[in-house]
Amino acid sequence: MTKTATSKKKSIQNTAKTDKKKGDVTVDRRREWRLDLPLTAAVEGTLPEGQSFREETILENISSTGAYFCLNSGVTVGSRLTLVIEIPDKLTEGKKLKLRLKGITIRLEEPLRMGKKQGVALRFDEEFHFIGETSA
Repeated sequence: MTKTATSKKKSIQNTAKTDKKKGDVTVDRRREWRLDLPLTAAVEGTLPEGQSFREETILENISSTGAYFCLNSGVTVGSRLTLVIEIPDKLTEGKKLKLRLKGITIRLEEPLRMGKKQGVALRFDEEFHFIGETSA
């Protein structure tokens, strides 16, 4: 391993911070950039009982490998979901454009947003599609 690769690995592994009020230590193990960007999205999938669902949500954050959002639907770890994100008009020169990503649920947590049942971490598959106004 090169010196640069070793330094990078150490900086990823050593991103721990202490909450002085509680004395808790949290370790941030992310290896990709992350945007805390509140984008409107729809989540589609199948619940453990076999029932299909579609739920509107707001992304808490997104990276090149996944996203985090809150749902009421009751998905489980391992659920295959489709995420359809509305791209803001100012980024598309006023054109209506959506991004469709598929992935698998890798973690569930207490929700960050009030009124939601669960926080969901989704890891993306490699495939994604842009959807224009006429093909939505």
